[in-house]
Amino acid sequence: MNTIKRLFDFPYFQQKNYPLQTALATKYNGEWKKISTNDYIDEANKVSRALLRLGIQPNDKIAVISSSNRNEWNITDIGILQTGAQNVPIYPTISQQEYEYVLNHSESIYCFVSDKEVLNKINAIKANTHLKEVYSFDEIEGCKNWDEILKLGEDVSNQAEVQKRMDAIKTTDLATLIYTSGTTGKPKGVMLSHENIVSNVLGSAPRVPFDFGTYTALSFLPVCHVFERMILYLYQYYAVSIYFAESIELLSENLKEVKPNVITAVPRLLEKVYDKIVAKGSSAGGIKTKLFNWALALGHKYEPYGANGGWYEFQLSLARKIIFSKWKEGLGGNIELIVSGSAALQPRLARVFAAAGIPVMEGYGLTETSPVIAVNDQRDYNFRIGTVGKPIKNAEVRIAEDGEILTKGPSVMMGYYKDEEKTNQALTSDRFFHTGDIGEIDKNGFLKITDRKKEMFKTSGGKYVAPQLLENAMKQSQFIDQIMVLGEGEKMPAALIQPNFDFVKEWASRKNIDLGTGSEDDIAENKIVNDRIQEEIDFYNKSFGNWEQVKTFRLTPEIWSVEEGLLTPTMKVKRKNVVEKYSHLYNQIYDR
Repeated sequence: MNTIKRLFDFPYFQQKNYPLQTALATKYNGEWKKISTNDYIDEANKVSRALLRLGIQPNDKIAVISSSNRNEWNITDIGILQTGAQNVPIYPTISQQEYEYVLNHSESIYCFVSDKEVLNKINAIKANTHLKEVYSFDEIEGCKNWDEILKLGEDVSNQAEVQKRMDAIKTTDLATLIYTSGTTGKPKGVMLSHENIVSNVLGSAPRVPFDFGTYTALSFLPVCHVFERMILYLYQYYAVSIYFAESIELLSENLKEVKPNVITAVPRLLEKVYDKIVAKGSSAGGIKTKLFNWALALGHKYEPYGANGGWYEFQLSLARKIIFSKWKEGLGGNIELIVSGSAALQPRLARVFAAAGIPVMEGYGLTETSPVIAVNDQRDYNFRIGTVGKPIKNAEVRIAEDGEILTKGPSVMMGYYKDEEKTNQALTSDRFFHTGDIGEIDKNGFLKITDRKKEMFKTSGGKYVAPQLLENAMKQSQFIDQIMVLGEGEKMPAALIQPNFDFVKEWASRKNIDLGTGSEDDIAENKIVNDRIQEEIDFYNKSFGNWEQVKTFRLTPEIWSVEEGLLTPTMKVKRKNVVEKYSHLYNQIYDR
């Protein structure tokens, strides 16, 4: 099988061309359980045979909810898809009410969960859904276990029926429903066909410098998001050994164990890694700190392809040996590539990581585009800092008159499930998808994102403000963890800011500044902290026109989190929720 047309073709392609001893690996009770390509396919077929015995029909929906990435997720995914049913992945961190909505809207009839915490949420609303049964990957008392599915599928007598189902599945058939974690309103069910995701994998593949069957990856971004899911299929295509991290908390330990060549990340995570490195380097003292600061300053000036000249490259080679090599060791020692998506990457991070010999290739896309539209590639001068790279070969991109990015191609979704009106709003008559992002394409074909169309606002003076540009610039400050620029219909732009509490504490300790109890409330109200953050705002304001500069701000005394409903699962700010929670601060800013 050399032709990949359906998602379940990926492991078979790997089996035929580059079979691995370690295709997937998950850590259970301190031990890595590794399964080969053959094991992967055998277990997926067991799942398919079991589902047929449970009466699963083509186009039935099966939900999968996992708090961490693991072997079982991928095996279950292929097992479901081979029957002609659809996999409905759900974010584990959403509320019970959202679980109920997604399960009912999708009409899911079975559900696989990872652990007790997810199970408790499901059990609380199960009676209000169509669910016939719930199976758990972990062993949980009172819940049917995933092993029961494998046992039910051990009998191979209905494998011919599984094969018949597989043969009947067309590339244009629906493969999955992915519910968007939108910043407003109820989530929409994005319908993605086998062709949508397969074409995206094969269109993105030439942009990654992999050799078949030789790389190792560590996966930790939520696989329920299409970005990481597409990447996992891409890894399977390239026969990359995939290890699943135990958790974000144990990521550093897992990196050192696995020593991956490649990882995917979101900018928020890279910001945290960078801030920790800077805090450690700044506190080393003496000559160590001086050397660290020298290397960091070099990193911030980095330009690819030797553009800074020979003297810079000589200094950089020294910095890589003395300082940056330790950064690489912290990521396992073998890291060659980080692929970043989901949100805008600060140019300073792209520069400094590339200077350290850890190139971060920023890409761009949406759930509705399966997801990649464009991505940087460090080879052949196809890497430009501050852009999301060039569109992949099967994605057509054009800029509308109002600056909105439109895209067309085989990766664009089938539509929104049970919502013809929103589908028609999202797609033009000639099947171009409205991304909702504002951008431009430069003379060399690189795509640059400047803002979200719906987030741009006009002040009472009639001036347009692009908040994302301001936010991305100001989040470069180590003092600022999250920022939301506001001011629609108001006399001036302002901002709500969640300080980087950990950095502020470390900074205050170095400067002998009294933070009272050190609580988040005390930090947010501290005049010295507010004055210092005002200096940061003043510095970044210089890059913007007077009408769009942040004129004032308020610090919020809590961490903005997914659990509090202030961030989406992909770490985007839920603007409406933030304004509602901090309406008293908003009213202070605008003298209400």
